[in-house]
Amino acid sequence: MKNPIIVALDVPSRVEALSLVDKLGDAAGFYKVGMELYAAEGPAFVKEMVARGANVFLDMKFYDIPETVKRATAIVAGLGVKLLTVHGSASVMRGAVDGRGASGLKLLAVTVLTSFDEKDMADLGYAAAIPDVVALRVSKAREVGIDGIVCSPLELKRVREIAGPASLLVTPGVRSAGAATGDQKRVATPAQAIADGSDLLVIGRQITRAADPRGEALRILDEIANR
Repeated sequence: MKNPIIVALDVPSRVEALSLVDKLGDAAGFYKVGMELYAAEGPAFVKEMVARGANVFLDMKFYDIPETVKRATAIVAGLGVKLLTVHGSASVMRGAVDGRGASGLKLLAVTVLTSFDEKDMADLGYAAAIPDVVALRVSKAREVGIDGIVCSPLELKRVREIAGPASLLVTPGVRSAGAATGDQKRVATPAQAIADGSDLLVIGRQITRAADPRGEALRILDEIANR
């Protein structure tokens, strides 16, 4: 089994991020660079990670007019990252597909954030239930030619049915039993997420705030292997 763990480097500086990378070594399959770290360190840090041989998942959730998304995606494609997130709006996704061109960059559509519940969706004006919104966005992503989907563990089975076997499913909101859920509202264990069809698991604080980050990541891998 390829290592399915994406460690979320949700820290504010290069020094803290590289300290975690050095501690984890090959216990992580990917490293997620999100808005906080990217805002602090920018493309230079991403290039440094790629030069180290790391698989980088740039979690920017691009959401803008198609031309802007196209041009930004083209720049990201030149950084050498493996994965990039964009919002699951059809026009946004089309812009990203055009922007990545013939590069090896894989695009992931964000469906509904795992910190959102039905009340949050209602606050945004959505009358549809979360599973229905997710299903619509997955269908649009498949039509447009997006490589994969970011979805909560609770929608995995349905997303796999709609997206098909070739789609890459990336799952945040993953915690081992007994681990703090933080601000995540729709969660599952790593073993359950893999069993339900996830390919890659985004795990942050459970690993990054552990006394022994590498040991915790290896323990999670054992948990998955022995499910």
